[in-house]
Amino acid sequence: MAGHSQFKNIMHRKGRQDAVRSKMFSKLAREITVAAKSGLPDPMMNPRLRLAVQNAKAQSMPKDNIERAIKKASGGDAENYEEVRYEGYGPGGIAVIVEALTDNRNRSASNIRAAFTKAGGSLGETGSVSFMFDRVGEIIYPAAAGDADKVMEAAIEAGAEDVQSDENGHVITCGFEDIGEVTSALEASLGEAESVKAIWRPQTGTPVDEERAQSILKLIATLEDDDDVQNVYANFEVDEETLAKLSAA
Repeated sequence: MAGHSQFKNIMHRKGRQDAVRSKMFSKLAREITVAAKSGLPDPMMNPRLRLAVQNAKAQSMPKDNIERAIKKASGGDAENYEEVRYEGYGPGGIAVIVEALTDNRNRSASNIRAAFTKAGGSLGETGSVSFMFDRVGEIIYPAAAGDADKVMEAAIEAGAEDVQSDENGHVITCGFEDIGEVTSALEASLGEAESVKAIWRPQTGTPVDEERAQSILKLIATLEDDDDVQNVYANFEVDEETLAKLSAA
């Protein structure tokens, strides 16, 4: 296992231990509000809002919180969030992409730049590392959705590009422009997904040792702790032995 999926597995395991639920709900609510403002406040008529609500439900976000976030979009006191992408290099020259929703670009840029600098990395210009990633759709199902063969068959029929299955669940990837169509087809055969989102997938992984991987994970954790940051992607890769050590840490 390599690249984004490997990194997500590490963070998924750590997240269960370390994540602060209120912060996670705050970020989910922000995405729901922005999605609702970008179109109609009805999830059935707004694909982005539907995905945001679906992902919030998958994280057990209370229904009242979801409805409040949608209503906030039509209120006069709703903040005007901007979608901003930051790119740079972390420890060992690892490429990192940071997606943020912010109401203050100067604050976000300053905080994110400080995190990179403290980690021994550097923040670059937009486009400085994104050419090393592909924009794709990521659809996640729990292990209970079926065995690897069943999910693989469903994914192929739905038009997906790749499937990775392990004891934690199934990660299905598809073309960015095909997210809606593939998700609908999968729902018909596997039920509702646990998570559906557009991600940045590394084209190739950069191998790192345990020490370097720990430094990178520390940078990612620092970035994800920032209220403005929604997602972080990196193109590092570790072997199975190192993966086991990081997961157990």
